[in-house]
Amino acid sequence: MFDIMKKAKELQTKVAEIQEELANTEIEGVSGAGMVKVTLNGKGDMKGLAIDPSMLKEDEADILEDLIIAAHKDARVKVEEFSAEKMKEATGDLPIPPGMNLF
Repeated sequence: MFDIMKKAKELQTKVAEIQEELANTEIEGVSGAGMVKVTLNGKGDMKGLAIDPSMLKEDEADILEDLIIAAHKDARVKVEEFSAEKMKEATGDLPIPPGMNLF
């Protein structure tokens, strides 16, 4: 029983450390061959948006909107992969029930 409690405390500490790392990690998604870049932190909050000036034309607004969405999706996928990797590092072989998100 003591061993289980010790492992639970270690996991709790690791999760807290990873949550802080996720909040401080920036992940970039790109679209349009780098013409639009979206930066998210490891928790999925948008931290930045960069648009190539050549995209700032009135007649290209629809294209720009699509590229922003695509760049955000790219960044979001990368955030999810990064979070899953960190979760695996924290839990090791410990079975985590489906749907249970420690982060």
